[in-house]
Amino acid sequence: MAAAAQVIRRAQLYVPGSSMRFLEKSRGLTVDSIAYDLEDSVTPSKKPEGRQNILAVLNKDRVPNVREQAVRINPVSSGLALDDLTEVLKGTNLDCLVVPKVDAASDLHFVTDVLKQKLPERHTPGSPGWNPVKIVALVESARSVMDLSAICAASPFLSGITFAAEDFALDLSITRTPGLNEFTYARSAIVTAARAFNLPSTLDLVSTTFRGEEGRRFLQEESENGKRFGFNGKQCIHPDQVSTVQEVFSPSQQETEWAVRVVIADKKADAQGRGAWTLDGKMIDVPVVGKAKAIVAKAELCGMDVKGLQDKFKDEEPQ
Repeated sequence: MAAAAQVIRRAQLYVPGSSMRFLEKSRGLTVDSIAYDLEDSVTPSKKPEGRQNILAVLNKDRVPNVREQAVRINPVSSGLALDDLTEVLKGTNLDCLVVPKVDAASDLHFVTDVLKQKLPERHTPGSPGWNPVKIVALVESARSVMDLSAICAASPFLSGITFAAEDFALDLSITRTPGLNEFTYARSAIVTAARAFNLPSTLDLVSTTFRGEEGRRFLQEESENGKRFGFNGKQCIHPDQVSTVQEVFSPSQQETEWAVRVVIADKKADAQGRGAWTLDGKMIDVPVVGKAKAIVAKAELCGMDVKGLQDKFKDEEPQ
């Protein structure tokens, strides 16, 4: 299977759209993705004000330290999504829509149709203005987990799947524990479906414990758990979470050095007609090389000095 297109969404930070102060403050952060929120953090009476606040921010000049500006709209089933979309799609610098409570493919069909209608230039293949607004779908219920295949195939603009654990726990009447064992099936289903449908982004559950030394340790461990599970990013609800999360979901220096060595040695092995070889006493074959290339690509997107490592290990030889 071809590699999914690289999207760096190691952390996606939710910022309430009803607070202009928080919206302005978020522009000073260094974060892969900010999701300006119109859903859970905004009361019904504040929705119109939130839309206008977010639109104002989207029409400001971009800041270089925020890679992606997203908006979490209200669920399609709420009846508020069209009003959200009508306003925020006027934003000059909107990159992504986060769609909550996606229970069926029809939710994404609706959003896709609105994108095509409201912004035809950005969403018509071959158009000079082709630059689609990406979609990230939140999986929050038993129904959505059971319908993942249809959801993943529902829109050509779908860029990622996010696991919303709190609503999922509510739907199944289960209690969240620190080990997250109760979410094993749902989390595995999400990362597997996203890979099967070549979606580049999978965002793990929100960590509600993060303050103080103990909280930071817990956040790191939970992020590492998500990375081992196959997620490549995590939702954040406070700016203090971002640096820890982005560090965990970046390739480590050791990982990157190993990957660079593998890629360099593999080119030489390929020239020698060797399909399998060893490095540091371990066998290297096609799947391992594929993993190494993905790590190098992600390291480059994360701003790591890959060129310097390539120079350092240029004499690496297959064993």
